[in-house]
Amino acid sequence: MDFKDLYAVVADDFAAVNQFITDRLNTNVPMIREVGEYIVSSGGKRLRPLVAVLAARACGYQGDKHIHVAAIIEFLHTATLLHDDVVDESSLRRGRPTVNAVWGNAASVLVGDFLISRAFQLVVEVGDLALMDILADSTNIISEGEVLQLINCRDPATTEERYMRVIHHKTAKMFESAAETGAVLGLGGEHPELREKLAAYGRHLGIAFQLVDDVLDYVGDAGELGKNVGDDLAEGKPTLPLIHAMREGPPEQSAMIRNTILKGGLDHLDEILAVVRSSGGLDYTMAQARKQTELALAALVELPASPYRESLEALAREAVSRHF
Repeated sequence: MDFKDLYAVVADDFAAVNQFITDRLNTNVPMIREVGEYIVSSGGKRLRPLVAVLAARACGYQGDKHIHVAAIIEFLHTATLLHDDVVDESSLRRGRPTVNAVWGNAASVLVGDFLISRAFQLVVEVGDLALMDILADSTNIISEGEVLQLINCRDPATTEERYMRVIHHKTAKMFESAAETGAVLGLGGEHPELREKLAAYGRHLGIAFQLVDDVLDYVGDAGELGKNVGDDLAEGKPTLPLIHAMREGPPEQSAMIRNTILKGGLDHLDEILAVVRSSGGLDYTMAQARKQTELALAALVELPASPYRESLEALAREAVSRHF
């Protein structure tokens, strides 16, 4: 299945999601409108809303609340990106200057806050307590993930276990919530085991997605990635390729990586990339991503056959391709 086919299966739904997002970004505050339009036109793939829509349809949902849920997921995700870019002092995202680079940090943080509050207005509109519980828990865990990442930053003693916890909280949780909220719409209070399977699918998909992103930070192209290559290293983030290289590489090279994580910057990018490759850091990280993909696919086995399930499966396989 081609990547575009993933959206084609729910083309009408996704068109409705995009229109709904545009409509609900409407406000009387000019700066929010301006920044909102900039974000909407930034070309993001909106994978998390896609997961929510596909999961709802795969579980037999026939209503229209999945449009609300998909928009909620996108608003919450976008808010985390706006806040992330301020914390990380990022200047490029999706191939364009970040909101903080154009309007400043204050605007980026405050518009992010607006998106969170708008998301929870929509949660109230949907009026489903199970969905409220999932989304409230999700936003709290994601916030914890942001703090955990801050703790790990510039800390070369970060272990694989600690890093995987950050990935789960910061990235995978939103995928998990997207899949689970879609399942709740389709299943209601029935088949709780299937709801958990969909949540597991999203969780493993999100982990795989982030691990591949970690690899691409060292071997990707800035034009394709939409961000600067080596950003994680420059910010002193000990991602899995670095953690593996420090664990398996020669002592003097491991020391160089530890020192770079402590200080941040790209002075030794070429040397570190060579160590990450020679130590098997990239291969190891991709192997872990593939394991997560297999777990995501296994979680869908009990889901009834449908084009929506096929698209969820195809999305999991795409997560470990170079398209991201």
